[in-house]
Amino acid sequence: HKRYTLQLIEICKNILFNYPSLIDYEIEDEEEITVCGDIHGQYYDVVNLFKINGYPGVANKYLFNGDFVDRGSFSVECMLTLIAWKCTNKEVLHMTRGNHEAKQVNHIYGFKGEVEAKYKDPGVYEAFSELFCGLPLAYVINKKVMICHGGLPSYDGVTLKDIRDTYRFAEPPEKGLMCDLLWADPAPNPGHTPSKRGASMAFGPDVTQRFLAENKLSTFEDLALLIRSHEVKPEGYEETHDKKCVTIFSAPNYCDFSGNKAAFIRLKGDTMVPKYTQFASVVLIVSCSLTLQLVRWHTRATSVA
Repeated sequence: HKRYTLQLIEICKNILFNYPSLIDYEIEDEEEITVCGDIHGQYYDVVNLFKINGYPGVANKYLFNGDFVDRGSFSVECMLTLIAWKCTNKEVLHMTRGNHEAKQVNHIYGFKGEVEAKYKDPGVYEAFSELFCGLPLAYVINKKVMICHGGLPSYDGVTLKDIRDTYRFAEPPEKGLMCDLLWADPAPNPGHTPSKRGASMAFGPDVTQRFLAENKLSTFEDLALLIRSHEVKPEGYEETHDKKCVTIFSAPNYCDFSGNKAAFIRLKGDTMVPKYTQFASVVLIVSCSLTLQLVRWHTRATSVA
């Protein structure tokens, strides 16, 4: 019901608006946290993810790394699921902002239309948009692993403090640090190069190495790591930049035709070494079941006729 949707959004917004733009988060040596990439409104695949890896809980924490909405048909259901867990216990589920948590993108790729079709009230979409503005831009876990949706800044010398102090309570700008964190992509070429997206820049392996080293994300340099999402990958994940940059994508068979696997990462507090789990889409199972029902119905209808 619209009333309870708005209540959930308001409770969650009050939690998120008290966070800095970069959150320093610690887990104990024996604790684990699961990092998920884009889910893009694929609600039944999110349900399957929880079936595989367990529901969020004190001993089973999650971080969803942006792009919860657009493309898929169940973005509302995905958002309500995530914010309901966040409202239940803010320590068991965490979220960062993706480039699709923005009005300009939602207008084109479906979320705005979906919300207005399901609630018949533009005020609900506005409430979701306000919530998106409170989402943090990045996490640093155990001073070793930085997580953001897109990638690294398009210029050198940026510190974690710069990200932490970034004003985020607005629609994403067309350039600058916030834009980079939501839109940037890794590239094999060194330095900063033009992006194929027309937003932000692509960053090379030297940029990743330099950022991790300058920000002292680990006393052991080989443990420092950037985890980002933002790009569909055939296997659900990809390690680049000498394994210092990991892309994780959690929407299998993206847009119902990509045929990609999805994946999530588990990080254990004492090592912070990424452990990958891949999973396939459940859409084919649902489609086959629906097809079988239609065949049975058609057979009965034909026999009656």
